[in-house]
Amino acid sequence: MCMDARRGHAVKKRCLLGLPNSTFSKTSPSVWYYLVPVMLHQKLRCSFVTAFLAVLLSIPQLFSHPVLGDDIIDLEEFEIRGKAYDLIGLTVASSIGAANNSELSQRPVQRRGELLEVVPGMIVTQHAGGGKANQYFIRGYNLDHGTDFHVGVDGMPVNFRNHAHGQGYADINFIIPEFTEGLEYFKGPFFVDYGDLSTAGGAEYKFFHELPAGIASLSIGEEGYRRVLLGDTFELEKASLTLGFEYSHEDGPWLRENDYDRLNFFGRYHRGDKTNFVDITLLIHEGEWLSSDQIPLRGVESGLVDRFGTLDESTGGETERHSVLLNWRQEAGNSVNTLDAWFGFYDLQLYSNFTYYLNDPVNGDQFEQNDGRYYGGFNFKRKTKHELNGAESETSIGIQTRYDWISDLGLYLSSNRQRLSTVRKDDVNSGNFSAFVENETQFNDTFKAGFGIRADNFEFDVNSDNSLNSSNESDGIISPKVNLVFGPYEETEFYVNAGYGFHSNDARGVTIAVDPNDGVTPVDSVDPLVRTMGAEIGMRNSFSEHMDLTATLWFLENDSEFVFVGDGGGTEPSDGSERWGIEITSYWRPKDWLAIDAEYAYVDAKFVGVEPGFDRIPNSIDHSAAAGVTVDNGAGWFGSIRARYFGARPLEESGSIESKDSFMLNGRVGFRKNNWEVGLDVLNILDRDDNDIEYYYESRLPGEDGGFEDIHFHPVEPRQLRLYGLLRF
Repeated sequence: MCMDARRGHAVKKRCLLGLPNSTFSKTSPSVWYYLVPVMLHQKLRCSFVTAFLAVLLSIPQLFSHPVLGDDIIDLEEFEIRGKAYDLIGLTVASSIGAANNSELSQRPVQRRGELLEVVPGMIVTQHAGGGKANQYFIRGYNLDHGTDFHVGVDGMPVNFRNHAHGQGYADINFIIPEFTEGLEYFKGPFFVDYGDLSTAGGAEYKFFHELPAGIASLSIGEEGYRRVLLGDTFELEKASLTLGFEYSHEDGPWLRENDYDRLNFFGRYHRGDKTNFVDITLLIHEGEWLSSDQIPLRGVESGLVDRFGTLDESTGGETERHSVLLNWRQEAGNSVNTLDAWFGFYDLQLYSNFTYYLNDPVNGDQFEQNDGRYYGGFNFKRKTKHELNGAESETSIGIQTRYDWISDLGLYLSSNRQRLSTVRKDDVNSGNFSAFVENETQFNDTFKAGFGIRADNFEFDVNSDNSLNSSNESDGIISPKVNLVFGPYEETEFYVNAGYGFHSNDARGVTIAVDPNDGVTPVDSVDPLVRTMGAEIGMRNSFSEHMDLTATLWFLENDSEFVFVGDGGGTEPSDGSERWGIEITSYWRPKDWLAIDAEYAYVDAKFVGVEPGFDRIPNSIDHSAAAGVTVDNGAGWFGSIRARYFGARPLEESGSIESKDSFMLNGRVGFRKNNWEVGLDVLNILDRDDNDIEYYYESRLPGEDGGFEDIHFHPVEPRQLRLYGLLRF
């Protein structure tokens, strides 16, 4: 049933879903009847989820193909290997890898997004409240909230194009780590499966088909932290149903508490095994928070604002994301067919204030961003093994499409969350159709070559509140790829990779004609698709099946482009760029109970075609490193300690103004016996007062006569203790 629920000052429509006892054949779901109430906004989404459950319960009649019935062929199971295991012969690049659930769950992290730091060279921070997407840095890119780095979940892209707060926005707060079997990652534009927003690389999360065991967990900690988790898999006739629920709250050290509430629900119907299956998954996420945005250094030094204070106590936001995924895989003879399809609803209301009183000395510079959309798409791929002139060969063909229907894409000036005026409001429909083909052939024992080509066509349709900024545009691009593997030579492989890629620009920037702030000043539109190119040579050595050592030298180039800035509603020029770097990783598991890892990355990033002495790329991290030691024998005492470092970086083009460097040390110690465990996480063990993020721009504080350029920063959180208890059943 649906009912009104009041939370603070906001009234929301919520939907309570109960499952009948007859749903399950072995385990009584009575606890789920009460503990899996899923809160959704608006009657439409309530009906949407109810319909989904009705379809879910009738699936045994919908999927009766013999390959998914009693006559399933016993094939080798897929397995997401850990980073320390032998990958010789399994990859086509030194920068490809994977991390399993054990490696993810053993990491003590401050925020959900930090799980992506399992990707070598990835730095994850935050500049505001915990409920929005994190800040990501990799390979010399300040990715903002996700641009140029693909994040996926079982084939569904997390990144949103044409997002109110930034192109490629990737918020992973809806992922429950305990339900994640692992993730696979890659770097560079070398792979035909990935196109838009993946030049720097990407990571694909994989959920368990079925949970290894039921799980219940309770966590408490300093700064108002608490978390409750419950999940289990229930056996159905020839299938299974997995349900999970997570709620967390945290305030943080901020004088204006974050008051961040996160609610997640996971539901998965699974039929088949790990090689031939149908999975249908429901993911629901809701979050609401207050935030302390970055603050000016001069304000802290003068005593105007505390290091953990804010200059606008009404910033923050709320968001929701509801998705249904279909994953289908079938092996038939020498071919494997896979289909990933998804459909969902997303909403964000965000209030920010970065310049305080620069533009409006009376009301302040707070602005509101709205993003309400439906989204959907699918990926289909067929991979066939065959012979090519007597050599083992494999050919893949695929088609992909995704579409976003955005009916509430708005930017407003506000004060204390009250709208003052509209900068721009748009309805945006955008999508793409893509196709690719790739052949990979093992010509002899020590040489394998892969050649592929990808074609993408994009459509942009913008209906703006200013008709001059409304238009329809389309564009296409072809991206060839090549991957060469030499070896193995005594447990060593060498790789050469090259390819073209691209990223799309915000549709509003593609069709813009006049500045939305005054409605008359002509502005340049941006290119719909921006070409990128990359190359990489690498080496992988596996001294044993429990050690993996890689070294990679890479290069990336971006064409000259314009960028649409969602925070301002207009375009901002940006020059072409070149980046090159070195990555070295080492993963060692000498014993089943001991894992040691170390990673280092160096980057040289420069603008091209600019005035000499002004070619530094702001917030491009030159040096970063990470290392960790984990001890876990499966029973008894266990522990983990992890260190992360990233160096000082330029905050403007001349490089004369730099950020501080940052070093973080986190640890965990715990005890496990039979089916229960308890653990203690210690975050920021050294209690360092580093900064998560730093920017350099102009702002105006109360009482100042005009604006001043200054460093603006968001501090890391001080030392915190978090205690958890976990029961498996």
